[in-house]
Amino acid sequence: MAKEIERKYLVKGDAWRKLAQGVHYRQGYLNSAKERTVRIRTVGEKAVITVKGPTIGVTRMEFEYSIPFSDCVTMLEKLAEQPIIEKTRYKIPMGSFTWEIDEFFGVNAGLIVAEIELPSEDTPFEKPDWIGEEVSGDPRYFNSNLVAHPFSTWGK
Repeated sequence: MAKEIERKYLVKGDAWRKLAQGVHYRQGYLNSAKERTVRIRTVGEKAVITVKGPTIGVTRMEFEYSIPFSDCVTMLEKLAEQPIIEKTRYKIPMGSFTWEIDEFFGVNAGLIVAEIELPSEDTPFEKPDWIGEEVSGDPRYFNSNLVAHPFSTWGK
């Protein structure tokens, strides 16, 4: 079992774009209940299944395993809750950590968030200029919630 301690922020401006190349992700949820989420995703030419427990603060249990790519594609098309999440992820090393920036497409187009995984909830870290408001505690920004309540519908 692994614990995931993650902080999430909105991204300001475009200065981050010159710092990394992105990888296309397609992901879907076989179960998006907040007590346990089961996510499948393609990452470039690889595929994984991830099971996560409930978030307490900014921490939760996480289990992740490689699966056959073709199985993942079939599950995304036939079994996953719709719509699936489409995004490009950019990884930007900074100090001892790596920022992951997700630029969303489709029904979540226009949303760009940055995440940083930490060894403990109180670990200090540097925030680059392009990091905006923290949204770690706002469930609207959880990928599993972006399926049921896409970014494009928030103002409606």
